[in-house]
Amino acid sequence: MDTDTVRSPAGDEAADRRREQRGWYVYDWACSVYSTSVLTVFLGPYLTSVAEAAADAEGFVHPLGVPVRAGSFFAYAVSLSVILAVLVMPLVGAAADRTGRKKPLLAAAAYTGAAATAGMFFLGGERYLLGGVLLVVANAAQSVAMMLYNSYLPQIAPPEERDAVSSRGWAFGYAAGALVLVLNLVLYSGHDSFGVSEGMAVRICLASAGLWWGAFALVPLRRLRDRRAPAREGAALPGFRQLAATVRDMRRHPLTLAFLLAYLVYNDGIQTVISQASVYGSKELGLGQSTLIVAVLLVQVLAVAGALALGRLARRYGAKRTILGSLVAWTVTLAAGYFLPAGAPVWFFVLAAGIGLVLGGSQALSRSLFSHLVPPGKEAEYFSAYELSDRGMSWLGPLLFGLTYQLTGSYRDAIISLVGFFVLGFVLLARVPVRRAIADAGNPVPERI
Repeated sequence: MDTDTVRSPAGDEAADRRREQRGWYVYDWACSVYSTSVLTVFLGPYLTSVAEAAADAEGFVHPLGVPVRAGSFFAYAVSLSVILAVLVMPLVGAAADRTGRKKPLLAAAAYTGAAATAGMFFLGGERYLLGGVLLVVANAAQSVAMMLYNSYLPQIAPPEERDAVSSRGWAFGYAAGALVLVLNLVLYSGHDSFGVSEGMAVRICLASAGLWWGAFALVPLRRLRDRRAPAREGAALPGFRQLAATVRDMRRHPLTLAFLLAYLVYNDGIQTVISQASVYGSKELGLGQSTLIVAVLLVQVLAVAGALALGRLARRYGAKRTILGSLVAWTVTLAAGYFLPAGAPVWFFVLAAGIGLVLGGSQALSRSLFSHLVPPGKEAEYFSAYELSDRGMSWLGPLLFGLTYQLTGSYRDAIISLVGFFVLGFVLLARVPVRRAIADAGNPVPERI
């Protein structure tokens, strides 16, 4: 017998797991371009300009007869997308766990988002309402798809591999975001040489993110496998009722709930820094748009290295300790940002580098640590609550940032006010006994966590 062709069942299982993990990475590669090119860079300014073109003499547009200031339309559309996601995610998560058929739901969410994003090519003239509808659909679909995507992690990686697998997924996403952003910026900055207008260049950049998302989503949809769900009684409940049912179930696992609270707090700080850093750079430091775009690109590139580096640190020191260290780094970075001199792009790039190095790792390890705290068979349901913490509950930070600026008139005071989220998140996370939390959830406790 040719022993080279004989594989043990354990070898087959490991090979299948590696294949599935590689497919899982590619979904982050597929969808992260939407977050980077569409939400972070191009859509906000462009949709605002379209709304302004359609506004009346007082600067208002009137979607469904409601007067809305054109400059606020983008923010309101993002908020509406969060509300829609809050309604849909718990419902879809419970259905995924009940049936075990996550992949068709992931495909539906991914291609709904990709189609809506590709449709942004048609946002010319005064079609602000079309832009708002497409943004709401794409953003909500992205949240639902990411919830389902994250819920695969406990199924495709044993406990000892999750930190590394989660970190590689984030790294793939940031790498794709950086690559496509470079291509988009080449088109945008040289649109005359390509024979297209500036507006057409932006629309091509928006639509290309949808095409990228849809094309690369084929890989995980081919490689990820559905698992047979354990028998569970009852049907999925409507949105908020299902979320309430999930939270009630979490009360039987108070340490899992304690981690989620800590994550909600420090992630609110992370998301606020991401969303407000460009405002701080432009308004307080007097930096131009090109400088800010280069800073975003720098964050994307260094987040790849940061996610992989913190993943290696977690293998040595454990995920909890590494996350706590990253929160200290966030605090130091914000404190340094308070003292940045105005009109000095180099120092702003240093700040962006600091953010990039801790951004991917702190998010990746939080995801993998939470995956240990989820009771078996409830992955999608619990990750819907996690995704709501990630995307739907990050409103306190922007509110504090805005109120601080309103009271002090200083963006420096506003940015330093966010330190409280990292300090409080550190304290809350440090108090969670993660080994006991993992055991209480019914999962094996890794040697190092």
